[in-house]
Amino acid sequence: MKILGISCFYHDAAAALIVDGKLICAAQEERFTRKKHDFNFPQHAIDFCLRDGGIEGKDLDIIAFYDKPFLKFERILETYLAYAPHGISSFLQAMPLWIKQKLWIKDSIQEKMSFKGKMVFPEHHQSHAASAFFPSPFQEAAFLTLDGVGEWATASYGVGKGNHIELLGEIRFPHSLGLLYSAFTYYTGFKVNSGEYKVMGLAPYGKPVYKDLILSELIDLKEDGSFKMNMKYFDYCTGLRMVNRKFEKLFGAPARKPETKITQRDMDLARSVQDVTEEIMMRMARHVQKETGQKNLCLAGGVALNCVGNGKVLRDGPFERLWIQPAAGDAGGAVGAAYFAWYQYLGNPRQADGKNDSMRGSYLGPEYKDDEILDFLRKKNIPYTRVADEAIPETVAGLIAGEKVVGWFEGRMEFGPRALGGRSIIGDARSPKMQETMNLKIKFRESFRPFAPSVTEERCADYFDLDCESPYMLLVAPVKENLRRKMTPEEQKLFGIQLLNVVRSDIPAITHVDYSARVQTVNEKQHPLFYRVLKKFDEKCGCPVMINTSFNVRGEPIVCSPQDAYLCFMRTNMDYLIMGNYLLEKSAQKPLDKDTDWLREFELD
Repeated sequence: MKILGISCFYHDAAAALIVDGKLICAAQEERFTRKKHDFNFPQHAIDFCLRDGGIEGKDLDIIAFYDKPFLKFERILETYLAYAPHGISSFLQAMPLWIKQKLWIKDSIQEKMSFKGKMVFPEHHQSHAASAFFPSPFQEAAFLTLDGVGEWATASYGVGKGNHIELLGEIRFPHSLGLLYSAFTYYTGFKVNSGEYKVMGLAPYGKPVYKDLILSELIDLKEDGSFKMNMKYFDYCTGLRMVNRKFEKLFGAPARKPETKITQRDMDLARSVQDVTEEIMMRMARHVQKETGQKNLCLAGGVALNCVGNGKVLRDGPFERLWIQPAAGDAGGAVGAAYFAWYQYLGNPRQADGKNDSMRGSYLGPEYKDDEILDFLRKKNIPYTRVADEAIPETVAGLIAGEKVVGWFEGRMEFGPRALGGRSIIGDARSPKMQETMNLKIKFRESFRPFAPSVTEERCADYFDLDCESPYMLLVAPVKENLRRKMTPEEQKLFGIQLLNVVRSDIPAITHVDYSARVQTVNEKQHPLFYRVLKKFDEKCGCPVMINTSFNVRGEPIVCSPQDAYLCFMRTNMDYLIMGNYLLEKSAQKPLDKDTDWLREFELD
């Protein structure tokens, strides 16, 4: 039984293939088209899934789409009618795309794929819930989904048991925690549906001076985590902006223009909305546990990528264990829709062992074998050194110990927004200068952005206050007290961005200004080669922790192919690139020539 899950047309289009209940592969369209958050029909991702599964479109038994287009269209029409005539320009922009494309998804899929079989359309939050519960290690658990908006729901909760999920409650549009956070993303000058994690990273530099104002004016929050938003301050229902002039007047200034200087006020705004978000997540978690009586919680939806909030729910919340879908946003809806079809629609039995999830470490994307990598290097006349399998950990650990920055391209590409050791840039977490070097010279991004650590699973508790595994880099935890460096009296007077260059621990490159880190634990089963590099680095340097950031530059998707990786390597100040068994040294490379045929073809593609 072959089931293809699809998500598209809003953001982060993706496809996933399940065969006889096993998740075979999954990928986001952006990785192939090189358009960040590409929302178009995921033809490239579908082609990859079919190719990886060794099948054609006609061989599929079911295609599952991650939401109900007609129900979403109903919400959009009703919203415009409720606010008419305000929003007419937005309405006129939206309607042609709906009438030409989005309402005819079933016909479009059947035509593009020559498919005549059964199609299943779970609701958006059913797909999120299915992506949270069905791949989880739990046979029984509560689930909580939080995002911007699906059809009508913006948050939902319920219970998963065996092969069935049941939704017990929801919050409906326009009241949305995801859209509240996006409103502040917009207001602080970042891109909606892309820059929310920047707000989360900026928050520790600020103070929650606007928290009470948010809770008194913008949102009416109840003890059970339910809420209503004061829509007189927001413009997202019908306008082309997230907030209006009343919002700007309430906070005393217009929205920050993108790429202008970030001020202490922006940091305080980020901290305030982050604190409100954490408070809402905590209240929701307590209510869900009280209503369901479950000891385990599964999370999905875009808000579940707020790893600071996740860490707080884990530490201070009522649940014993937490599992978060690694592709928690809309991309993961493709996985959820496919699982929903297999378990809930077809009624197939499900047995979870309580320990292992079925996401396979999220290493579900394309893999390039050594002969493919070598073929690329030879065709492009790129200098390289071959490294034997057994020598890779020693070689790479030695480079990192020498404070070199290494592009790491090994095995299958990750599914979801985090680099987990498949398409990563790695460096020495002990280096005080590494955060600034990697932000400004390699990632070309804002200097305040923190980097995440990868650590061997068995040594995690020696470095972080985290007593569970975190394979998907979706939990923030404090750095251990004994590793922290005491600040001098002069440093204690600093605030805001002044704290950026203060060395705060023995692993300063991954320690955020509030002594936190977004942790990835690595074990030998899920990623043996990356695990052995960390182990060898520990043997050399007495530290099993490395910087692990996504292999891309600001504004671009994570690299997918050897060609993507080489171009990113050459356009940054990375020192080395290892792809499979092939090590490339920057000093040995010829400068990129934009007139070369293969590079020009790549740019046109």
